[in-house]
Amino acid sequence: MSTTSPFSLLVVDDEPDLRTLYELTLLREGYELETAGTVEEALRQLKQREFSAVITDMRLPDGSGLDILQWLESQARKEKTLVITAYGSAENAVEALKAGAYDYLTKPVDLRQFRLVVASALGRVPAVAATVVPANLPSEAQGAQPGAQVSPPPAPPASKPLPAVPAAAPALKQPVTALSRLAGCSAAIQEVRQLIEKVGRSMAPVLLQGESGTGKELVARAIHDSGSRLRQRFVAVNCGAIPEALLEAEFFGYRKGAFTGANEDREGFFQAADGGTLFLDEIGDLPLAMQSKLLRSIQERSVRPVGAVVEAPVNVRILSATHKDLSAEVTAGRFRQDLFYRLNVIQLRVPPLRERIEDVALISDKVLERIAADAGVSPVPRLTASALSLLQRYAFPGNVRELENLLHRALALAGGEWIDAGDLGLPEAMLDDSQLGALDELAEPGSSLKHELPARGEGLLPSDLAAYLDEVERDILLRALDLHRFNRTAAGASLGLSLRQIRYRMARLGITDAEGA
Repeated sequence: MSTTSPFSLLVVDDEPDLRTLYELTLLREGYELETAGTVEEALRQLKQREFSAVITDMRLPDGSGLDILQWLESQARKEKTLVITAYGSAENAVEALKAGAYDYLTKPVDLRQFRLVVASALGRVPAVAATVVPANLPSEAQGAQPGAQVSPPPAPPASKPLPAVPAAAPALKQPVTALSRLAGCSAAIQEVRQLIEKVGRSMAPVLLQGESGTGKELVARAIHDSGSRLRQRFVAVNCGAIPEALLEAEFFGYRKGAFTGANEDREGFFQAADGGTLFLDEIGDLPLAMQSKLLRSIQERSVRPVGAVVEAPVNVRILSATHKDLSAEVTAGRFRQDLFYRLNVIQLRVPPLRERIEDVALISDKVLERIAADAGVSPVPRLTASALSLLQRYAFPGNVRELENLLHRALALAGGEWIDAGDLGLPEAMLDDSQLGALDELAEPGSSLKHELPARGEGLLPSDLAAYLDEVERDILLRALDLHRFNRTAAGASLGLSLRQIRYRMARLGITDAEGA
């Protein structure tokens, strides 16, 4: 079937009636279409040409839709894949998303949702549904709803709901993305970047886990920016900041007269994020009753506003984050297991700053540039060597957020072109937890190491704090390495350090394997 459409689709289903239904639906949308009834037939067509997307049933006579997904992955093909599963087969849907599917649908397929999901995969999501803000929906200028941050799309809504623009056509100039704001060159942050770019292309739910202050929302925004929903809304919701009595109304909206004070219709977070991404921060703080309602909305892809009698479909990608161990919360009965499985399709761990302490210099430079620009300070203040050395010794229990706060205060106190160690407001002998523990573990009572540290009140202060602390740390590392015959993994473990951390410290302090001889 030859058309002038820039989008070509391959539909794989062994039921002729369903193939015909999908074919008629998609042809009306202007797509070029080919069909197949088996895995073998689908692979034969895929070997002959490339398509914009592949839509496949999960169960086929000679295999599974997963066989097609795995073949596409092995060939590094660019087709977006949509999988159709039997109703209630959540396990199949999760398996498909983990195998690289962009999205999934359940039978019986709702044709409106079918058209919407296909359009979303090809970057043709109707802009009207996603970007028109209802008159009563608070924006950043009007004052956001409790716990929510709504990021408007960078581009205005298009005049046509489905512009026939090729997927490879030049896009409008892209805004600065969150991915470019993830500073650092450590192995830990490089791994995060790679995962962001990989999961950004799909609709799979992603659960971000990490300590408070590690930048989970920035990572979520980077995932949003890396996908086809970049020009749609990103709505961030702090689940722990909303009173329990208001949760349902805030998430799903309400209709006029639904309760005392509901003087007009108001949309909720799901409607605000329609066509884009909904980021549920601190998802572990949701009460069980709300977890049940959230699960239904995610499964059915529809919401029912408070006071409404019918549900309205929504097209939202769900990203969530927590500092809690949700597996433990499930075991304790505080978090629904079915919701956990639904959210935890792909898990992305955001590392604490102490695990990528080598990134402190780059992060500090970026933060200082930003806060100096906000304050109108020029030139941008820089850290002295002693200030940077002190920061690199700190364990940062508050992670990147704490570093930003330290630099905000230091910039205000320094009042010049350089920020010195004294401007940071940290205690004089700031060692991280592993170093403090090592002092007690490695130094026996009465040893010279303990006597090297001046007692408070004695007045014996080092003339060069940075050099003094370097010597203390070097001595501790050498003792641990000697104790474990220069096995860096074992020595690091005894000090609470990873292999990467002890390698970094050895390189910084000039400790070589030759010293183990």
